[in-house]
Amino acid sequence: MALKFALYPGCAAQGATPELYQSTMAIVGRLGLDVVELAAASCCGAGVVTEAEPDVALALNARTFAQAESLGLDIMTICGTCQGVMGAGNKRLKTEPGLLDRINRLLEPEGILYRGTVQVKHLLWIVVREIGIRRLSELVKAPLGGVRIAPFYGCYMLRPSWDLGYDDPENPTSLEQVIRTLGGEVVAYTGRTKCCGFPVMLEKEAIAVAMAGANMKEAKEQGADCMVTPCPLCHMSLDIYQERAGKAVKTSLDLPILHLPQLLGLAMGLPSKDLGLSRHLVPVDSIVRRIAPPRHHS
Repeated sequence: MALKFALYPGCAAQGATPELYQSTMAIVGRLGLDVVELAAASCCGAGVVTEAEPDVALALNARTFAQAESLGLDIMTICGTCQGVMGAGNKRLKTEPGLLDRINRLLEPEGILYRGTVQVKHLLWIVVREIGIRRLSELVKAPLGGVRIAPFYGCYMLRPSWDLGYDDPENPTSLEQVIRTLGGEVVAYTGRTKCCGFPVMLEKEAIAVAMAGANMKEAKEQGADCMVTPCPLCHMSLDIYQERAGKAVKTSLDLPILHLPQLLGLAMGLPSKDLGLSRHLVPVDSIVRRIAPPRHHS
C-alpha cells in the first residue's frame, strides 16, 4: 500500500530550481509514495518573514497545515529550508499555550482552522524512516559504484534539533545511509553540516560565496566527485554561485551538485532528461557516465 502525503513543493522547486520538482515527480511513484500537491499553499517565509512579522509567518504556515489536515494527510517537503521553518512553526503551534488560538483568529476570515494534527516530513526522512533502507536497496537498478559523494545537509534540515528530531544535528547519518544504499562512496568532511551561505547572500555576497567555496573546497580535497543536498537554496549557493565561490577560495571547483531526488532517480536507472540534469550550471555528465546502466533480468 502506498504511503500518502500532501506535497508541499515550496517556492524554489517551482522557480529557480524546477529540476527539483521534476525529479521529485519522476521518483515518487517508484518509491511507493502517493502525493497530493498543495496547489493553494503559500511560501513558508524562509525565515525572512518570521524576522519581520512572526505571527504572519505562523499564519501562512498554519494555513498550509490546515489544507493538509483537511485531506487527512501529513506534509512532505522537498526543501530543507521549508522543512526547518515549517517544522519549527508547527512545533510552536502545538506546544505554546494560546498560540494556536491566536493564529487561528488571524485565519478566521478565510474560514480556515488548524487543529494541530499534521506532521511535516522531508523526503529524506520519509525515505530513511518510512520507506526504509532495505526497500530502497531493492529499487536500485544502476548502482552508483565508485562515485564519491559528499553529503551537504545545510542548516535548516537539522536545526533547531529540538523541533525536528529526525537526525543528530552534530553527527547526522541519513544522507550517508542513502548514499551507501545507492552504491556510492560517502566523502567525510566537516562542511557537511555548515551553512551554504544563502541566507547571507543578499547582504554580504563576498562572505556568502566564500562560505560556499570553503565547504566545496574541503569536499573536493577529500576526493568528492560530486555533492548531494536536500535543500534547493543550498543547491543554488553551491551550483549557481560556484564560479564566484571558487574565485573566493582560489580553487577551480568544478563540482557537480545534485538534488536528493536526482541522486535517487539516477540509481533507479531513470534517464537524465527525466531528472532535469541539463539545467545545472555545473555539468553533471561526468557523474552520469560513471553510473552502471540498469540491470535487465531475463
